[in-house]
Amino acid sequence: MTDETDRHTLSARFDPTGVEAPIYARWLDRGAFHVDPADATDPYVIAIPPPNVTAALHMGHGLNNTIQDVLVRFQRMRGRDAMWIPGTDHAGIATQNVVERDLAGQGLSRHDLGREKFVERVWEWVDQYGSTIIEQLKTIGCSCDWKRTRFTLDEGLSAAVREVFVRLYEKGLIYRGNYIINWCPRCLTALSNEEAEHQETAGRLYHIRYPLAEADGESVVVATTRPETMLGDTAVAVHPGDERNRHLVGREIELPLVGRRIPVVADEYVDPEFGSGFVKVTPAHDPNDFEIGLRHDLPRVDVMNDDATMSDQAPEAYHGLDRFEARRKVLEDLEALGLLVETEDHQHSVGHCYRCSTVVEPRLSLQWFVRMKPLAEPALQAYRDGDLRFHPERFGNTYEHWMTNVRYWCISRQLWWGHRIPVWYCQACDEILVAREDPTECAACGGALEQDPDVLDTWFSSWLWPFSTLGWPDATLDLRAFYPTNTLSTAPEILFFWVARMVMAGLEFVGELPFTDVLLHGTVRDAQGRRMSKSLGNGVDPLEVVQLFGADAMRFTLVNAAALGTDLQLDHEDLESSFRVGRNFANKMWNAVRFALGYLTEADLETKPEDTDLELTDRWILARFERTASEVTDALERFRLHDAAELTYQFVWAEFCDWYLELVKSRLRGDRGEESRVAAAATLAHVLDGWLRLLHPIMPFITEEMHCHLPGRSETDSLIKGPWPDLSKGWEEPEAEAAVGALQEILGAVRNLRSEYGVDPSRRVPAFVARAPEPVATALASENEALLRLGRLSSLDLVDAAPAGEPGAHVVLRSGVEVILPLAGIVDIEKERGRIEAEVERLEGLLTGTRARLENKRFVDQAPAEVVDREKEKSRSLEERLRLLAEKRAAFGSG
Repeated sequence: MTDETDRHTLSARFDPTGVEAPIYARWLDRGAFHVDPADATDPYVIAIPPPNVTAALHMGHGLNNTIQDVLVRFQRMRGRDAMWIPGTDHAGIATQNVVERDLAGQGLSRHDLGREKFVERVWEWVDQYGSTIIEQLKTIGCSCDWKRTRFTLDEGLSAAVREVFVRLYEKGLIYRGNYIINWCPRCLTALSNEEAEHQETAGRLYHIRYPLAEADGESVVVATTRPETMLGDTAVAVHPGDERNRHLVGREIELPLVGRRIPVVADEYVDPEFGSGFVKVTPAHDPNDFEIGLRHDLPRVDVMNDDATMSDQAPEAYHGLDRFEARRKVLEDLEALGLLVETEDHQHSVGHCYRCSTVVEPRLSLQWFVRMKPLAEPALQAYRDGDLRFHPERFGNTYEHWMTNVRYWCISRQLWWGHRIPVWYCQACDEILVAREDPTECAACGGALEQDPDVLDTWFSSWLWPFSTLGWPDATLDLRAFYPTNTLSTAPEILFFWVARMVMAGLEFVGELPFTDVLLHGTVRDAQGRRMSKSLGNGVDPLEVVQLFGADAMRFTLVNAAALGTDLQLDHEDLESSFRVGRNFANKMWNAVRFALGYLTEADLETKPEDTDLELTDRWILARFERTASEVTDALERFRLHDAAELTYQFVWAEFCDWYLELVKSRLRGDRGEESRVAAAATLAHVLDGWLRLLHPIMPFITEEMHCHLPGRSETDSLIKGPWPDLSKGWEEPEAEAAVGALQEILGAVRNLRSEYGVDPSRRVPAFVARAPEPVATALASENEALLRLGRLSSLDLVDAAPAGEPGAHVVLRSGVEVILPLAGIVDIEKERGRIEAEVERLEGLLTGTRARLENKRFVDQAPAEVVDREKEKSRSLEERLRLLAEKRAAFGSG
């Protein structure tokens, strides 16, 4: 045994604030996360989902980046060239909004600065704040290859965006046209279908009478949730098979409030069973109406401005009114004319801007689009062929549904911050140039050019992320070495926004899937099950958690709580309850290693357990460790990180700390001789080193700190590159596992009996074990001293049967072993007997009443089913309690 000063190589109390930052700095100094492409023979690559450059770390980032880090560290320890590509997204709308708000505080708008100066201001903001989230990711332990940090507006990534746009345009897959798009009147830009997030809304359905032209009082009734759009109606439609109404096809309607005459047309889109069978048609403000308009060559009247005020194409009385003010006035005017027939409550789905939550306006607009179907077909086939896998598997069905029903993608945005669309218009000859490099003059006539003012959707650069970050379109060493990547971890809500589009882009432009496995983790919610958000004030700041409990405690808690594909809940009002599992586990490990350091020497770490004379408990813990290591490895390979965390937690806490350390204390002191001490110490060192490695991907800081304090180790020794525990040792010991398992069951029975019969916890009492098979009897004899200490027993003797005539508690275990706890002289027999008799009498009275009710046919037939079920459950519970009391009464004798 080493002297007492060596026991305190680790401080008495684990303080993560003094450990985590220095360790991370050492990793960076050594370039521990960097992989040279020339040396990469077995790469494992993850490309980080790039957080918005505007973002600060939230718990969703904390969860997803911990998951990625666990996977990367696991593969790095297994000897693979694990490389994690970091970076941030320029986040067009989000970043522009932030800077515009900053300008508004100075009484300015972007238009006051002009485009060039505004973009310069955004770059200044990005340079000042853009690295914040990267530094925060380092704080939670992310082992990214920081030398490869990318930004979606970097020069190289911008070149990739240009290349993709030009290629798709040349293939006829990018085109410009007037279509109905989702328009955000707050952000003043088009949105893709996926960016218009639909929410169930309690609205109103308005039934409006439209008079027929040149008809005395004859009219039709239409229904709408957006009556202000009627000002842009250019037809009314009926189904061609509608016997009630098809006679009106070809007639004209006098459009109320406008005075414009519009035709009645026949179109199969109309549902003749809904309402009156008539539908108002507004081709400039509804996607379905737009299609009807194409089929019937209807004019398109856009009655709204970009800011959702009414345009000069609406009647003068409504000019300049906000769309909702216009709605109120339209309804008032219709009611005054006696044309508002009915108003009813109506639950319907309304699109909202994914950035600012403003209600989006479907409207006609000249935009750039991508034809997605040709790109989606090979991406869908890759999934159907089994080359692309989703975890959990159920998300494959979602992916297949979306890819089967894919629509065009609106890629133009009316913003100033982002990738400018690489299209130029000749001012002299109407030539359109789409180019990889900025042209100086029209190729057709030499005239002056003007570039398209719009920028590309943020996702247009993000969908190229797995290969643009590696240098594509150039054939770089990085691209050859690290593409395709292996795994993507992200949130299910961007499965189509980003994941599916990356699959399409990888296959289209590089000819390979960008990754083979997609891990879709759950959502972090509060204690009430709500999504965390700024508006609800229910968020949990990961950096606050790190400051309070340490990064390892946070990481373990998140991984342990995040079963594959399920949401996890954290209480933002009680961080202690949310993160104490991780904190307590860190403290438990720290104390266990501090104890071990008091006994281990450098020679012990160098001694192989198989070269010593192993005893029962040594063989047991070695077998248990190898089984745990195998199961943890399998769990990580199958992306079941929750299982890996739980398996390791149970092994370290319940088997290593609570059992093995307690069983070998006397041997480590040398009480059983030097040979026994050497075996115990070698086994302890081997298993301790092993579980530090198992936990390192999840809890990298504390495991690194404890590992480098083991005898013979220093700060230059790191777990970063492993090795991962060797699973080929062959420590299979079923007999040892069964014998020690029996000891655990016996001790558990003793503790339960003590608690059940109210034995003073501090009092040492005798216990007996009967009918123990020979291996269990041998184990009891060899570990008797430890069992007495752990069970607070004065003696633990083997007997053939329970002592006759003596009051005592007993239990028969699953193995058939019987455990007896004598009670005479330990508890007040007469007092306990009297208490039990009184309780039996009380419960029997309750049971009699319950049975009487259940035997009453009228009660059973007429009472609600749940009431009857409660009575049945009450009867079963009372019977079980009486059975247990009968056992206890027998234990105290007849008196």
